[in-house]
Amino acid sequence: MAALQPFTERVIAVIRSIPAGSVMTYGQIAEQAGSPRAARQVVRILHSLSEKHNLPWHRVINAKGEIAIANDEGRFMQRYLLEEEGVYVNPAGFVDLEQYRYEPAPNY
Repeated sequence: MAALQPFTERVIAVIRSIPAGSVMTYGQIAEQAGSPRAARQVVRILHSLSEKHNLPWHRVINAKGEIAIANDEGRFMQRYLLEEEGVYVNPAGFVDLEQYRYEPAPNY
């Protein structure tokens, strides 16, 4: 098995650090991992490595606070998992970032 790229390793570490009952945005994770403009790479990493690395993927949402999964089953599952942790998701699929956003110390 090929070794992971350093950015990918950092993204995985940031995602694992999100506590239950909190969320982070793709952009926040990219910034914490050292590449503030790499939010799309975070999406790719989540899509391809969440299951393999047992990542709490459901704690990652878009910059608007919205569940951004394209399929109904995935949106339902993310909502369910967040609500199980005490995160309120409104009927339109949005999370209040002011209340639930996790803000770790900068990792510079």
